[in-house]
Amino acid sequence: MNLNSVKRVPQRDGYGQGLLALCAQRQDVVVLDADVAASTRTNWVKDQYPDHFYNVGISEQDLVGTAAGLALGGMIPYVSTYGVFLSGRAFDQMRTTVCYNNLKVRFGGAHAGISVGPDGATHQALEDIALARVLPHMTVIAPCDSEETRKAVIAAADIDGPVYFRFGREAVPVITDEATPFTIGKARLVRPGKDCAVFACGAMVYEALMAAQELAGRGIDLQVVDLHTIKPIDEEAILAAAHTCGAIVTAEEHQLAGGLFGAVAEVLSRKAPVPVEPVAVGDTFGESGAPEELMAAYGLSAAAIVRAVEACLAWKG
Repeated sequence: MNLNSVKRVPQRDGYGQGLLALCAQRQDVVVLDADVAASTRTNWVKDQYPDHFYNVGISEQDLVGTAAGLALGGMIPYVSTYGVFLSGRAFDQMRTTVCYNNLKVRFGGAHAGISVGPDGATHQALEDIALARVLPHMTVIAPCDSEETRKAVIAAADIDGPVYFRFGREAVPVITDEATPFTIGKARLVRPGKDCAVFACGAMVYEALMAAQELAGRGIDLQVVDLHTIKPIDEEAILAAAHTCGAIVTAEEHQLAGGLFGAVAEVLSRKAPVPVEPVAVGDTFGESGAPEELMAAYGLSAAAIVRAVEACLAWKG
């Protein structure tokens, strides 16, 4: 794959395509939105399958409560709004109404990460992985591109319990295709390597591949793993990388605290202590700006991954 010439597609397009596929096949799938259907691409369902679509308005707690009622009635609701509002404003309903009762509600956390750009800190979900993965019964998925998002949406229809997806607004490189394997709970080895392993999610998988390309020219063999399912985490893949490489880097478009780094470090600290370095947003809120400028400014880039790998290898010795 030529990483410099891959097409870019918004992950939210994959979310909308996955919902369309489900609504075409199943009568038990319904889609709920909080008056942002054009942004989340659920307007595609509204236009093609209006009997499957409900707009509850700008009322995130009602959105989740209504979805819980539909789930109790035997439906599989996909609720969709900005991830920062879903995980923040409706956290109590997610926790007590849905997760406590282990209901089959699917949460579509759109516009995740700092790359939302000009919308600024109030709209940039940088804490949603932490909030979602701490909830009992919750499955947490952060796909790497639009195609993997589509697959995740479809695959989630058939698993028990609640599911939280996070996906971005901006177009990101498409590095998977229809034939690329995807299994919830199973990490995907994207690039084998023996010197250090990068576990990445979301748009950071592409950045990890770019970092691997640069490091290869310097004789460093970097393993890249798409850890799209953050909960339940693939301990086997993490331990295999720890034993093969002896050094781990994590990369995520999320706060350092409570996200992918924490999930991976929890496994390593218990079962395979090796050097581990994070690439993530520090203890700060975001700001308004162009998506690509924000990603660079907050250290979410291939260059940042290269620096983390160098630090990890120095620690490894």
